[in-house]
Amino acid sequence: MSNTIPDIVQTQVFNAPLQKVWDAVATADGIAAWFMPNDFQPVAGHAFTIHSPYGDSPCVVQEIDPPNRLVFKWGKDWVITFALKDLGEATEFTLIHSGWSPDTVTEFGESHAVVRDRMNQGWDSSVLPKLKEYVEA
Repeated sequence: MSNTIPDIVQTQVFNAPLQKVWDAVATADGIAAWFMPNDFQPVAGHAFTIHSPYGDSPCVVQEIDPPNRLVFKWGKDWVITFALKDLGEATEFTLIHSGWSPDTVTEFGESHAVVRDRMNQGWDSSVLPKLKEYVEA
C-alpha cells in the first residue's frame, strides 16, 4: 500500500443553493465558466472533450445522479467525482480526483507522481476558487 498515490479529495461549502451548484458542475456552459471549455452533456455514457491548456482530453460520463453526483472518466487514467450535499441555502461540494498510479505516465508524458501534486494545487488554489466565485455571484 505504501507504493500508491492517494486520491485528491477536497470538500468546500459554497453559499449557494444546491441547484445552482449542480448547474455549474453538470452543464457544458457551467463547466466552461469555471473550469475549461468542453462539449459535456449530462447523459451516462456520453463521450465529451475537455479542451485543456495541455491539449484535448477525452472524457466519458460514467454516472449521473442529479443534483447529487456526477462521475466522469478524464483522459486515459483519471476519474473525477463531483458530490453535492444540500445544506439549505448552502451546498457542500466534494471533489474526488482518483486514478493515480506510481507506475503510470499521462498521455502528455509526465508521471502521475509529478502531475498529482500539480493537479492538487491547481484544484485548491485556482479551479475550486473559480467555482466558488461563480456559484456565489
